[in-house]
Amino acid sequence: MPVKLVALDLDDTLLDCGLRISPRCIQTIQAVRKQGVIVTIATGRMFKSALPYARQLEMDVPLITYQGAWVKNLLSGEVLYYRPVDRELARAVFEFFDCCGVHYHSYFDDNLCMENLTEEGRYYAQIAGVKPVMVDNLYAELEKREPFKIMGITFNEKMLLDMELFLKNRFGRELYITRSKPNFLEVMNRQATKADALQVVAEHYGIDRSNVMAIGDSYNDMDMLEWAGLGVAMGNAPKDVKEAADYVTTSNEEEGVAEALRRFVLN
Repeated sequence: MPVKLVALDLDDTLLDCGLRISPRCIQTIQAVRKQGVIVTIATGRMFKSALPYARQLEMDVPLITYQGAWVKNLLSGEVLYYRPVDRELARAVFEFFDCCGVHYHSYFDDNLCMENLTEEGRYYAQIAGVKPVMVDNLYAELEKREPFKIMGITFNEKMLLDMELFLKNRFGRELYITRSKPNFLEVMNRQATKADALQVVAEHYGIDRSNVMAIGDSYNDMDMLEWAGLGVAMGNAPKDVKEAADYVTTSNEEEGVAEALRRFVLN
């Protein structure tokens, strides 16, 4: 089926190790759009963190951010989809991360909120390109508004996998829990997935899922790759992600996004 809508993950997919989009990928995306194909971003990043890349690509489409918790148009500001975390569930997750003794932060009103600027917090803020907002108490923030998501970070990968398993066993029916990087454990609304959000964008444009192409590299991309008519995994993706895809392109350092778009859209 002809591709009419393309959703691109950012980190380790469209972006290289220097967090840049290569000129070849930019040129290829421009060529795809000239053929009338809609291209959007589907990322776990905050909206404000995805914004510079969307502007670089001159996008005027709804962007999928926070793993799918917030779908908002770049220029008009129209919100198509909003699925925050329930306050009481968020409180329980905060308590769990506190008990584990790991760094965690949350997102309120498109702000990255932390109680302490830890080594892990600085590492994340640098990658996101966003200045953290320091708050006295994250629990108090819950009294004001619901968070987009919660992220726990540890450089102990075994501990992170154990935390993921515990959270899925306890909250799997109520929350969406996934890894975006080996050190990042993310907790969202159960309907805040890239697949759910991509379906909303496709329906917004009247496009059938068979005409949708999704490209990603990590566990948080798997549902999107499986939902799309054509799911493409990056060459640098883990084995499980590659197995969930219809095609495996080259790595992000080898401009795999451009290779896949040329193969399936331009060729």
